[in-house]
Amino acid sequence: MPNSPTPGSDALPRRESEVLERLRAGGPSVVALSGGVDSSVVAALAQRALGADAHAVTLTGAAVAREEVERAIAVAEAVGIDHTLLPVDTLSEEGYRTNPANRCYFCRRVETGALRTWGTALGLGTYLDGVQLDDLGDDRPGIRAMDEAGFSHPLVWARWRKLDVRAEARTLSLPNWDAPSDACLASRIRHGQPVTVSLLGQVDEGERAIRAHGFRRVRVRVDQDRATVEVDPGDVVRLRAEPVASAVRSQLLGLGFREVVLDPLGYRVRPGS
Repeated sequence: MPNSPTPGSDALPRRESEVLERLRAGGPSVVALSGGVDSSVVAALAQRALGADAHAVTLTGAAVAREEVERAIAVAEAVGIDHTLLPVDTLSEEGYRTNPANRCYFCRRVETGALRTWGTALGLGTYLDGVQLDDLGDDRPGIRAMDEAGFSHPLVWARWRKLDVRAEARTLSLPNWDAPSDACLASRIRHGQPVTVSLLGQVDEGERAIRAHGFRRVRVRVDQDRATVEVDPGDVVRLRAEPVASAVRSQLLGLGFREVVLDPLGYRVRPGS
C-alpha cells in the first residue's frame, strides 16, 4: 500500500468506498490504535472492510497517557474490532531516554518492532497507522521509523486531511470524533532532558488533575523542575483566575515540580505535541 501522495498534492480526496476496497486488498491487518481520531477512523474502516481479519492493537506503557488508552478501548468497543492492549517499554531504548530532537524516531522504532512481533506470531502481514496528509507537512522522524518498518498510511493514500478525518469520524459516530489531538507524554519534556518513568508519571497525573477542572486540552510542559501549563487559548482566563489557579499550582507542586507557570498565551501547535 504505497504512501503517496506528497503533502502538496492537489488531487481530490478519495471516497470511503475506495478506501474500504484498498483495505480489503491488503488482507488481514494490524491497526495501531492510539486512541486519537486518526487511528480510530482507520480501525473503524478496517473493521468494516475486513471484519474478523482486522486487529487493533493499543500500546501501553509509561509514555502513554491513561486517558489515551481509555479512549482506544472505547473506540474498539464502539466499532466492534478485535482489540489487544500490548505493553511496550520505550525506555529500554537509549535514543528515547536521552531525549534528542529525533526522539520520536527511536520511540516508533521500538513500538513498530513490538507490533510486528505481535502480528507475525499470528501470521499477519499488513500494518496500518493513522498518519494523514497534514502530518506530512511537519518534520516527523516517527513517520520515517514507521515507513522503515513497512507500515502503511491508508489516510494518506486516501488524500484525507484532518478535517476529512474528523468528518468521517463523525459520520461513523466515533466517540472521540471531536477530541483534541494528543501526543506521547515525552513530547512535553524539553529535548535534552532525560525521559524517566517518574517524570512521565508526573506529567500524566498533572494533566489528568488539570482536566478534572473542566479543561478540554491540557499540556504540562517540563523544563528541569519547572512545569508550564497550557490550555486552549479560550480557557486561559479561567485557568489563571482564582480559585482554579491556586488549585492547579498546588496540585503540580504536590507532584514534585518546584515551579509552576500558567502560560498566558495558551496551547500552541508544535510538531508532535
